[in-house]
Amino acid sequence: MVLLPKLSFSKLSVPGKGVAVVFANDKLAAGAVTSDLLGGAGGLLARAAETAGFSGKARTVLDLIAPAGLDLDRLIVIGLGDASQISEADWMALGGVAMGAIGSAKAATVCLEIPGGEVPAEMAAAFAMGMKLRGYSFDRYKSRKDDDAPAVSAAVEIGTSDAKAAKKAWAEADGVSDGVVLARDLVNEPANVLTTLEFAKRAQALADLGVEVEVLDEKAMKKLKMNALLGVAQGSESPPRLVVMRWNGGKKDAQPVAFVGKGVVFDTGGISIKPAASMEDMKGDMGGAAAVTGLMHALAARKAKVNVVGVIGLVENMPDGKAQRPGDIVTAMSGATIEVINTDAEGRLVLADALWYTQDRFKPAFMINLATLTGAVLVALGSHHAGVFSNDDTLVGRLAEAGTATDEKVWRLPLSKDYDKLIDTPNADMKNTGGRMAGSITAAQFLQRFVNDVPWVHIDVAGTAMASPKTETSKGWASGYGVRLLDRLVREHYEG
Repeated sequence: MVLLPKLSFSKLSVPGKGVAVVFANDKLAAGAVTSDLLGGAGGLLARAAETAGFSGKARTVLDLIAPAGLDLDRLIVIGLGDASQISEADWMALGGVAMGAIGSAKAATVCLEIPGGEVPAEMAAAFAMGMKLRGYSFDRYKSRKDDDAPAVSAAVEIGTSDAKAAKKAWAEADGVSDGVVLARDLVNEPANVLTTLEFAKRAQALADLGVEVEVLDEKAMKKLKMNALLGVAQGSESPPRLVVMRWNGGKKDAQPVAFVGKGVVFDTGGISIKPAASMEDMKGDMGGAAAVTGLMHALAARKAKVNVVGVIGLVENMPDGKAQRPGDIVTAMSGATIEVINTDAEGRLVLADALWYTQDRFKPAFMINLATLTGAVLVALGSHHAGVFSNDDTLVGRLAEAGTATDEKVWRLPLSKDYDKLIDTPNADMKNTGGRMAGSITAAQFLQRFVNDVPWVHIDVAGTAMASPKTETSKGWASGYGVRLLDRLVREHYEG
């Protein structure tokens, strides 16, 4: 059961009891309300800080139990560092720190203020999102809960100088955070639960938010000649599906923007089977499709003024007697032939048909695909940046700016004719892998052959969507990477 905190906003005031969270900068200065709170406690903060070695460094915590001179049960002081340098991403991280410090408390009051100034409404919403995402855990399959885990959702009241504006900002940000939670849930689910059919069913639930959802079955895809995607699925008992999600929040005839996700609900590697070690992680090989689904939830929940298409290709890659073999040649929807050198390079086959279908049917202003595509991107970038490849400098530049703002960072890697030659083969129009060297780049070169002249970005999220590093706002295995990044891109540049 996921126990997300119950968040509300109120006018900033001195908390009288219970658990209070306040902030201090690197000079141990606090906001006016916090100063009033501590004013009657005889220099409590200074004495406690000296004893505990607390200097107000950013994201550090001083936790006082039953502080003398106050009626509070606990006073939690969080360091801001240099308060003039705090970004939106910093406020989100501070929200995560605050939620982590609150722990199992059933209720808390936050005095959201900085020394000598006010916290803007958008930053208050970012702080609340950080609290909510830090409160997320995936333990629905644990019959015995941890003794120190909260039994109920914490009720957190956030005091700000302009509660009305903060509530308005949070009304939108809350929908985005729900999209992140949805993406995390999808990636965390085991493959025996999240089959292709179950994934499609959960995507169909977006209809409750006004998203138009269409599910193409195997028969429909055969009619469209999606043999690249279908070839990956043919060894599994779990039937393939292509899910099309449409949010029509813009002008009626406005060109849509499109997001395409790889949804391999489990990847054994097929006949080119993976080593046993860590194969259980391949339940997360649908992280791209999870991000697209979470994004569609976020955009619909906040009523984004834009037309958006989300397309996810759902398959399972299994080593059955009917499975695709190395050396097989398939014909994609585009008419191009592909020699399958390695059945574990399956995600690009799924995306080949999904991308071609998207650009052919919807004529989008741009396409961005997300996929846990290559281990090579982990070698290149680790888990702190997603690798991006693009045929459009403006689009990828905007994406990089969104990555900096949301702290879902990206790093551009090259495309060129020299790399493209590495996927040529004498036996077909192309092969599905260019070998070990430049593996992420040749995978992107493969995808580029299916986008025509549509502005396009490929985001390789193999290092960021699953088994991602723990942060102040993400303590689990799945991060929900991509939802906030792409929501910001749309918000900043494509809503009319």
